[in-house]
Amino acid sequence: MVGATLQANAWVRRFHPASDAATRLVCFPHAGGSASFYFPVSRALSPEVDVLAIQYPGRQDRRTEAPVGSIHTLADRITEDLLDWSDRPLTLFGHSMGALLAYEVATRLEERGVNPLGLFASGRRAPSTYRGSEREDPGSDESLIREMKKLSGTDVEVFANDDLLRIILPAIRGDYRAVQTYRHRPAQPPLSCPVIALNGDDDPQVTPAEVRAWERHTSNTFRTRTFSGGHFYLNAQAPSVLAEVSSFIDMATLRV
Repeated sequence: MVGATLQANAWVRRFHPASDAATRLVCFPHAGGSASFYFPVSRALSPEVDVLAIQYPGRQDRRTEAPVGSIHTLADRITEDLLDWSDRPLTLFGHSMGALLAYEVATRLEERGVNPLGLFASGRRAPSTYRGSEREDPGSDESLIREMKKLSGTDVEVFANDDLLRIILPAIRGDYRAVQTYRHRPAQPPLSCPVIALNGDDDPQVTPAEVRAWERHTSNTFRTRTFSGGHFYLNAQAPSVLAEVSSFIDMATLRV
């Protein structure tokens, strides 16, 4: 069985293996995030959906590995491993930096003949909306910590443990560098799968127009949904987000 042979895969974490599920949901964490962020998603959707969470280098069980500061390099490596899991239809979900990665992985999968059921892009402006004012380095450790606190996506216990904070900062810095240096390839064709863009109505990181711009990146159907909350709206809105994802997968599976 594919799942049994790939459980120790470097990139994929499978918290609640669902060997009989008809489809798989691949979840991509935010900058500084880890695969365990999606443990509740895996618990909620299994066994109907086999949930795979991507683990980036430089954190948790991969903490001794150097972070990869390039979205395109990360996407190349993740795609190679995901090909082994493509025996069932894949839906991709990414939040913030994870949305960019999910998009780039989706394009690579389609180039390899694997067509995802759909892409959920959460809390991130469209790849083609570049802000020239963005700096490529988050600055000092202190400024990076302030940015993390402002977005409210990191457990408060982490900020109280200086030793732990200093351990994870290199991975976070690498993620920020990957996001800030990312450039969309203009000649890249739109995806052939549906795209659903999700965002919080009080997110300081993205404007409504930048969310709607995701429509440029698919030749299939596109829609948006806005939830109450900031950049990490999905923490408080988890039941509604899960219902959105489950409903899409159910309908998409019927069309396969």
